[in-house]
Amino acid sequence: MATTTRANAAATAAGAGARAATRDTAVAAADREGRGTPAPWAKRHLLSLEELSCDEIGVLLDTAESFKEVLTRDVKKVPSLRGKTVANLFFEPSTRTRTSFEIAAKRLSADIINFQAAGSSVQKGESLVDTALNIQAMQADTVVVRHASSGASQLLARELDCSVVNAGDGIHEHPTQGLLDIFTIRERRDLEGLHVCLVGDIRHSRVARSNIWGLIKLGAQVTVCGPPTLIPHGIEEIGANVAYDLDSVLPTVDVLNILRIQFERQHGAFFPSIREYAVEYGISVERLRQAREEVLILHPQPMHRGIEIAAEVADGHHSAILDQVTNGVAVRMAVLFHTTLASSGPDS
Repeated sequence: MATTTRANAAATAAGAGARAATRDTAVAAADREGRGTPAPWAKRHLLSLEELSCDEIGVLLDTAESFKEVLTRDVKKVPSLRGKTVANLFFEPSTRTRTSFEIAAKRLSADIINFQAAGSSVQKGESLVDTALNIQAMQADTVVVRHASSGASQLLARELDCSVVNAGDGIHEHPTQGLLDIFTIRERRDLEGLHVCLVGDIRHSRVARSNIWGLIKLGAQVTVCGPPTLIPHGIEEIGANVAYDLDSVLPTVDVLNILRIQFERQHGAFFPSIREYAVEYGISVERLRQAREEVLILHPQPMHRGIEIAAEVADGHHSAILDQVTNGVAVRMAVLFHTTLASSGPDS
């Protein structure tokens, strides 16, 4: 009995030491880059970038920078969340986000539960909250949720005792996508004063909203550009500039983040034809010649090649699209690390 107790105590101490070491690594990375020691993280949930301060966004980005180094090792794993359980609750289709969260949890040595609505009790009429409460009853420490309804993650944050991470809720926000986009830009550019243009379906884009909130807080200038029918009323109130003529703003842009046309969320005709949209707002090789030589191309994916972006542009030297995917794992490692440990801390 005594031997078992000592072994358990040693394992607990080792886990605590690993978590402290990871925190120290994040601080060291910040010091190396001259950004100073990041502020402590105290939030149990990540629901939006709107609610985060500039310092809190910086903590996540700096920690992601440390975790990205882990992903280059032969053994791509740290014991930071050993003994913790992360549950992916996805009520909408996903490839990159769900897989990225799964890999991130495994890289942190957490156990992972993958839930998909298809084939579950949701099809028998079970509510979102009841589903989540049952997952929590299985001792999940963090729930990652994607849902078609805006505000779904906020609802679960009120109802659950564990941490909740928003993996996209309706047309509200997609905070980890916003963070990985910003992280990808920050690897290459100084964000202060940078001109970032979000092009396409702004009205239905949760990615756009998270990017706008995060980029503006970090000092960037943001323009949204698309057909008038796809620019939501009042977007200027959160700090974005609005343009309808892409060719007029293209020469001044440092980063182009090209958004997917979200046909599944559109109820009505928002532009005359796909062909016309491609002519007016698609990023072709010819159109890209109007941009600055060092312009950076992003896309959250999935892409509609030949409509939103030409294949030659998506695969060209300006593109950081696959780097976004790589960075998504490091960013989600940082998010899971901080939120899960905040939930299990003494003040939670």
